[in-house]
Amino acid sequence: MTLSNYLAELSQDQLLYFSLPIFFIAIIIEVKVAKEKYNRKDTSVSLLMMLFAGIIEFIPKLIAFIVFIYLHEISPLKDIIQRQWWAWLLLFFCEDLSYYFFHRLNHEIRLFWAGHVTHHSSEYLNFGTALRQGVGERIHKYFFWLWLPLLGFDPLMIFTMMGLSLFYQFWVHTELIDKLPKWFEYFFNTPSHHRVHHASNIRYLDRNHAGVLIIWDRFFGTYAEELKEIDPPVYGLTENINTFNKFKVVTHEYQNLWRDIKSADRFTDKLRYLFKAPGWSHLGDDKRAKTLRRQLSEDQEKSKIIL
Repeated sequence: MTLSNYLAELSQDQLLYFSLPIFFIAIIIEVKVAKEKYNRKDTSVSLLMMLFAGIIEFIPKLIAFIVFIYLHEISPLKDIIQRQWWAWLLLFFCEDLSYYFFHRLNHEIRLFWAGHVTHHSSEYLNFGTALRQGVGERIHKYFFWLWLPLLGFDPLMIFTMMGLSLFYQFWVHTELIDKLPKWFEYFFNTPSHHRVHHASNIRYLDRNHAGVLIIWDRFFGTYAEELKEIDPPVYGLTENINTFNKFKVVTHEYQNLWRDIKSADRFTDKLRYLFKAPGWSHLGDDKRAKTLRRQLSEDQEKSKIIL
């Protein structure tokens, strides 16, 4: 196939064009209903991040599509997995699992976090925040879906399911919906679950990485329930950047990462800064989410003993 053939195939992935008008209408309605949940400058940054992410993603997406075509062609299952209803159902679970690990590792590997942190930099949670996509993460994103064409799923099928997942995820970025029926909360990602994910409270850090299904978090031990009465979610970062400067929003964590790498003398420590979780330091001041959560638990146990 020629490049024009690949582009023609990729152009069939048009879900985003249909989704954007719906997203903007939802934002307008949410602003009318709860204006206090929005900040004009913050929302403008979110919309620009969506634009930046789309520009950065174009080349990686095209390359991924070409690689997916090649992997699909060599798959021994390509003649078995067509577009049957059961194949779509199977793909739904496989794609959602891919998203879970992609999202989780974006929080647990600092190099990836530097590309994802943009999405968490807003101190608001609303439909506008949903469009504040991680910019740098677009570069490594598609590696997590490479196994799917090898299972026999064709590239357009995969991209369509990825788009449907993102369409669903838009709706969980809101404070206007409290809790949904218990059965739904148990199986699916919901606004309540995702408020936890966006919160900077220690008990909520690096929890609820779900795309559509929250069952992956429950199974792999990364689930946390929203406890609004005990610990209301506080949105943003553990150390907020306090700026609406678009360049800083995109690059601040890459700058911090580079500063920390330069501060380390040993090459192994430089690598640890890249691949360990955010908060690790060669100086011994460990502020990783799991460490902070363990300290919180220990402090709570000590308080019980004192009481």
